[in-house]
Amino acid sequence: MSRAALLVLADGRFPAGGHAHSGGAEASVASGRVRCAADLAEFCLGRLHTAGLTAAALAAAAAAGLDPLVLDEAADARTPSPALRATARKLGRQMMRAARATWPSAELDALAAARPRGAHQPVVLGLAARAAGLGPEDAGHCVAYEVVSGPATAVVRLLSLDPFEATGVLARLAPEVDAVARRAALAAARAVRGGVDALPAASAPLLDVMAEGHAGWAVRLFAS
Repeated sequence: MSRAALLVLADGRFPAGGHAHSGGAEASVASGRVRCAADLAEFCLGRLHTAGLTAAALAAAAAAGLDPLVLDEAADARTPSPALRATARKLGRQMMRAARATWPSAELDALAAARPRGAHQPVVLGLAARAAGLGPEDAGHCVAYEVVSGPATAVVRLLSLDPFEATGVLARLAPEVDAVARRAALAAARAVRGGVDALPAASAPLLDVMAEGHAGWAVRLFAS
């Protein structure tokens, strides 16, 4: 395993398109649910342990060697919102471009050929981690951190929140990020033995509802 590869994959500057997405934060700010650093912490914690855990487990399973096409179908089944499915595949296309340029891999090539319109982003990220020599828990860490860092960065822009406060939120969430990555890796290990039904299917219905509304906005700062 390369610690440097893990840092590259988790870096917000990795050209995978995540900077254009708020992870539901824009709609939450507009609705008044996120107004300050304390609200941001609650939002991130809830997202991390629901949709975040599900995504982290999918990535960990891909890094563990499960069939990415089966995992892509499992991701579809775990994403009831059409808007979020479209977002996941759009991000997956961009992640695929970056990953294939950075860590060329026959497995990435095969998934790109099978899903030319994009596979779900966590599945692609898990394969990218595998190509980089990283393990399931590493892939889970990348997704879990992205799940909280994306909204934190977005809220800094949306609310002019002090970036020091936003970074403090992320630092205090670090033990939770670690815990979700571990749970994701354990779920992936169970899925290797028993199939994808062993992966979590935690959901956040309010995120789904807000994503559908956000997709219809005429003017928005973020794509999702």
